[in-house]
Amino acid sequence: MAFGITRKELKQWQEQVARGEIAFLTHYWQDHRFKDATSVTKVGSNDLNKLKQWGAQYGLHPDWIDHKEDYPHFDLFPPFQKEILEKEGHIDQVKRFNL
Repeated sequence: MAFGITRKELKQWQEQVARGEIAFLTHYWQDHRFKDATSVTKVGSNDLNKLKQWGAQYGLHPDWIDHKEDYPHFDLFPPFQKEILEKEGHIDQVKRFNL
């Protein structure tokens, strides 16, 4: 279950992904399989080669890409989530979601 974002933020992320950009979206999230995670960051792009290359620089395996719907993406969880967001300059998301 995702919460803590607006429809506008989701739409903006979807549009960036559809354009082939590397797009970031962090939201609060609960899943019984990941008890220590209170949020997830989705890093997506419809340009799969670009997404794979982006992930490779952080040691993310291409098999970890979620091909759900029309928005392929990596799901980032702690502890990598904060580290990658900081390196990518998304300090606003780190602060907003108390990472």
